[in-house]
Amino acid sequence: MQEVLDQINLYTVSQITREIKTILETSFADIYVTGEISNFRRHSSGHLYFTLKDKNAQISAVMFKGNAYSLFFSPADGMEVLCRGDLSVYEPRGNYQLLVREMAPRGAGALQVAFEKLKRKLYEEGLFDEDRKKPLPKYPERIGIVTSPTGAAVRDMISVIQRRFPVARLILAPVAVQGAPAASEIAEAIRRFNEEGDIDVLIVGRGGGSLEDLWAFNEEVVARAIAESTIPVVSAVGHEVDYTIADFVADARAATPSMAGEIVVPDQRELLETLSNFSYTLTALMDSKLKDRRQAVTALLRHRALLRAREIVRTGMQRVDELARQLETASNHRVSMKDMRLRELQAVIRQHNPELLLRKGYTITRKRGNVLNAVAGITPDDILDVEFIDGEAHVVVQSTVKK
Repeated sequence: MQEVLDQINLYTVSQITREIKTILETSFADIYVTGEISNFRRHSSGHLYFTLKDKNAQISAVMFKGNAYSLFFSPADGMEVLCRGDLSVYEPRGNYQLLVREMAPRGAGALQVAFEKLKRKLYEEGLFDEDRKKPLPKYPERIGIVTSPTGAAVRDMISVIQRRFPVARLILAPVAVQGAPAASEIAEAIRRFNEEGDIDVLIVGRGGGSLEDLWAFNEEVVARAIAESTIPVVSAVGHEVDYTIADFVADARAATPSMAGEIVVPDQRELLETLSNFSYTLTALMDSKLKDRRQAVTALLRHRALLRAREIVRTGMQRVDELARQLETASNHRVSMKDMRLRELQAVIRQHNPELLLRKGYTITRKRGNVLNAVAGITPDDILDVEFIDGEAHVVVQSTVKK
């Protein structure tokens, strides 16, 4: 028996498995495989485990966390996909599997089909009904923004809101707006704002892009979070021609992020004009009332029944004049108080206008959208946005010196 063993090529289980692994990985490197997902499972580690199958066969597949992070959609059982990766062997079990590096929905219109399917489902549940949509507050004091902290969209929203209604306070929840974690981050930010309960209105959105770029706002988890929000939500995703599931569920849709700023806050110039109109109307009303009273008194004085009671009439006239003076004094005082209040409101608005400081040569420094008033919290290599009267500069911090 020993002679036979000496003459044959004897393998251990580990050796033969390793040989097979080498052959498979060499022969089937960087391949494309298409099939239907089944037994999909997202592990707590972030790795994705699933099976790819067709009518006649199936193969195990795994997509590790680093590659899964770049997905723009949520894989699910029954979805036809195209995978790119390498064939390998999981040695502890001796199973061959596909190590997926990239994955995309298979076939033209796959994402559109998924969009229409979820849209129909949520519509039938009543999430798009107008009677469940909440009105937006007229004068919001605190505005939450759920978007990327680095895109042009957040700068547009902040600029519009500060120009139109500078007394409003903005609170930014920075999130990813595309890729695998984007939908869960957006939904979590909406829920967190609702738990804190000190926000008057929420803006949720991002700038324009392809259907794949905007896909996070077509995810069911985001739609559910918007529908469950007790805070009114404005959806501001992409351009005017872009429609997402978030647009249908939200309490209001803005065609662009800039338009969202115009929707959620009033224009301070219109408010000042309204106050001025109130003052003018009040003055005109008082003048009209005084004119009516004088005309009534004059008519009484010309009545025949009063001609013989001249003294009574004279006394009455004198009393009317006194009342008129009192009324005029009271009306003038009221108009004066309204005018004083108007000037106070104008002063408050002017004091909150950052343009006054910028014109004097000061600048406004922000870190991730938050205004800085001290060096505390600034570290070397931080990227800061410095606003001047005629534009912005983006600077990198070399060092800080504290007074």
